[in-house]
Amino acid sequence: MAEPNMAAAREQARALRRELPPDAQGKVRDLYDLGDELLLVATDRISAFDYVLEDEIPLKGVVLTQLSRFWFELLEGVVENHLISTDVADLPERFQPYGDYLRGRFMLVKKADMFPAECIVRGYLAGSGLKEYQREGTVCGISLPTGLVNSSKLPEPIFTPSTKAEIGDHDENISFERCAEIIGEADAQALRDLSLAVYTTARDHAAARGVIIADTKFEFGRIGDSIILADEVLTPDSSRFWPGDRYEEGTDQPSFDKQFVRDWLKANWDFQGEPPRLPQDIIDKTSQKYVQAYELITGKELVY
Repeated sequence: MAEPNMAAAREQARALRRELPPDAQGKVRDLYDLGDELLLVATDRISAFDYVLEDEIPLKGVVLTQLSRFWFELLEGVVENHLISTDVADLPERFQPYGDYLRGRFMLVKKADMFPAECIVRGYLAGSGLKEYQREGTVCGISLPTGLVNSSKLPEPIFTPSTKAEIGDHDENISFERCAEIIGEADAQALRDLSLAVYTTARDHAAARGVIIADTKFEFGRIGDSIILADEVLTPDSSRFWPGDRYEEGTDQPSFDKQFVRDWLKANWDFQGEPPRLPQDIIDKTSQKYVQAYELITGKELVY
């Protein structure tokens, strides 16, 4: 992969946001409303502990988009999705002058009515699930066998939904029953079944490539009568990726995701006030981990 001109890309990104301000912004995405369609632009912003950090991670947005596109294609027989195009030639005319920046990091998608729930699937015991299990023997209220430890593989993947929080707020883990109260029993069952089917398909593919998908979160929406998979899918932002050849039950795992940044923040920040700036070596290593995740899972060099 050719070394990108990051300074030029950053300048074009600033020009795009100044001259064509997004209609909405997520933690890491800029969204443009095109009527029946949306333009989703994955920036290089990174969030941790519900903060959007000041420093950006080079190539991060490209990895999120290209890996999502890969999964959308692989999962076509499992679930429908909202992707229309990632081709610069299909950008609306007013976005064409920013094609060098947008190339590889945007998705033109169908507009969907999104469900107000994060659909989380856990295949291993980690993060908040581990903490709850150590206290109560459950994960999101689901009873698990005794004797599990940090990073244990669960007997079966479990569906543990959460609410969707606004930027700066925390997602709240909820039970399946509470999810059904919010969106309806039939839709909750459909999301659970689809989430588990998508996870197991992706888990098996990644395992064959030497990557463990410990857990992940999905977002679904409805277009007409169809439930579709939307937003980003199985990326280092939405998933825990572990190297299979270094997996060791009972301890924290090395990762190909933003856990690397979380670990640095936990070691260097007292969680008072704003997060500190990231050192350049942490920025560089995080970028490398994101690219490595893409290339291991897809078997392809990152090209954009």
